[in-house]
Amino acid sequence: MANRFVLLNGFVISCIGWIGILIATATNDWVVTCKYGMNTCKKMDELGAKGLWAECVISTALYHCISLTQILDLPAYIQTSRALMITGSLLGLPAVGMVLTAMPCISLGDEPQSAKNKRSVLGGALILLVALCGAVSTVWFPIGAHQEQGLMSFGFSLYAGWVGTAFSLLGGAMITCCSSEPSQHYNNHDNNRFYYSKGQGPGNPVPPSSNHAKSAHV
Repeated sequence: MANRFVLLNGFVISCIGWIGILIATATNDWVVTCKYGMNTCKKMDELGAKGLWAECVISTALYHCISLTQILDLPAYIQTSRALMITGSLLGLPAVGMVLTAMPCISLGDEPQSAKNKRSVLGGALILLVALCGAVSTVWFPIGAHQEQGLMSFGFSLYAGWVGTAFSLLGGAMITCCSSEPSQHYNNHDNNRFYYSKGQGPGNPVPPSSNHAKSAHV
């Protein structure tokens, strides 16, 4: 029962983490950049927000964004963050599907429990890979933006990516760790059954010895 509870919690936490990764990938409010002080940038309308897909200018009366379509001209940290976040977003779908079909309440025909355990472990490993993609992207991107333009603060998208990474890491670890317990319990049960069958159990009659039969006959 405890194993099922941990697996269910890991699945829910992983889904929340994957949603956070999707939100961070789709939005552009990763970092707020400025070459001067915050007040100076606001007066000069040079306060900017930068994400994976666009770079925006923020002012009191204007919010203008320019799409980053020149892939070959983009810095390496943007290209790498894009690739990793897209990879993490795509890997989350089969990972969640594998873990969902491995839940105890879902049965796919006469599938043995060992097959469910293997699928659950694979799904947990993919979720951990999603967390790794999110961690590298959300750490490298603000460092690269700070070196290029000057970093003022973190944006909503970056916080969503951090939360998604943490939840994916926690959920994937819970799923991977708890998936091996049922198989071990099953193996122990088989070993005990073999032991009792080998010892013939307490209910089986003990065959009489030949010496006792001979003495009774005499």
